[in-house]
Formats: sequence, structure tokens, C-alpha cells
Amino acid sequence: MKRALIAIDVQESFRARPLWERIANPDIAEPVNRLVRLARDNGDLVVWVLHTEPGSGDVFDPALGHVRLLDELEQPLSGEPVLHKTSHNAFTTTDLQRRLTEAGVGELWVCGIRTEQCVETTARLGSDLGVWVRATGRPGTTGLLEGRPHPTGELSSLNSSLRSRPQAAPQAPSAVQVSKRAVLLAYSGSPSGQRPPLVEGFC
Repeated sequence: MKRALIAIDVQESFRARPLWERIANPDIAEPVNRLVRLARDNGDLVVWVLHTEPGSGDVFDPALGHVRLLDELEQPLSGEPVLHKTSHNAFTTTDLQRRLTEAGVGELWVCGIRTEQCVETTARLGSDLGVWVRATGRPGTTGLLEGRPHPTGELSSLNSSLRSRPQAAPQAPSAVQVSKRAVLLAYSGSPSGQRPPLVEGFC
């Protein structure tokens, strides 16, 4: 079963907002880069997703020039799709589902900005579509939503919810040797026919 890594909304739009200094993980580019390199080394598909709101006049309006990957990020390689969405999840307003189907992807790892919003909705919809999904705790980050406390613990709750859904168990992924400081989330092996545990690895 082929695997894909989806990097969601890790873009300059968020850094252009006044609340960037209050974001949970402003250094998100570094762990995303590590996870992307691991995915590439493992032969997995990497998909980049950017949020866009054409004509809005704000930081998500492509006309303002902020709808691009964070400058510190690895640049997409040839064959790595860069999709532009206008919905919270990465499926509804893109051809992501078709691309995953054509590539034979059955296991999906998601990371990015707004863990409790765009990352979560993508994970839940992917699960509904029959893809085996895991949301990574890091790299990921969020900002404060108006009138809502910081979403501490929401990611573990999301993965618990996804684990309870009736999905086909994937084949064991190939083992990838990484250092203690590397991101271990997506590349921990599991016995054949069993779901891998969510391994919390921090940079």
C-alpha cells in the first residue's frame, strides 16, 4: 500500500498576519522539512497544499503575493503536486482524491498549519473516503481562534477518533532509521496487518 504525506497551508500568508508571533510553533518549517525528506527517502508521494481566497484582499488573496510556501521550506520536486484550495479541507476544492487514487495511495499522513482546522478536516474527510489516515502532532501548529482556548490535546483526540473508524489496516511500512531528534511520527514500523501506534516524536 502506497503512502502519501500532505503538507497543508504551510505558507507565508500566516506569517503576514499580526498573530504570527502567537502561533504555537512558529518554527514549523524545520520539522516539516525533516518529514518531507523522510517521505522522499521512503519513496512516498509528497503533496503540497496552499489555502487561497481570490479577490478577498487579505493575506490569502493570491494577488498580494503571500500564497506561497514558507521561504524556509524544501521546494517541491518534479512530480510533487502543489494544490490550491478554497475550502478548509484539502479534498473538496481540489483534485487531491483523484491524484491519490491514481497513485494507488491507501495511507495518508497529514501535517501543517491550523491543526484543529485545515489539518483536522482533511484527516477526517480522508478517513471518510476510505484512506487510512494519521495526523502528525509535530510538525503542526495552530493559532488562537477568536473566543476559543488553545486546542491542547485535540490532536490525540482526533487520532483516537480516526483509529476507531472501520478502515482497512495497511501493510507494514519500510523501516527508516532516524536520529533521536528526527521526526518519528510517520515512519515507525508496525507488524504486518496491524495499525501502527501514533509515535510522538519531537524535533
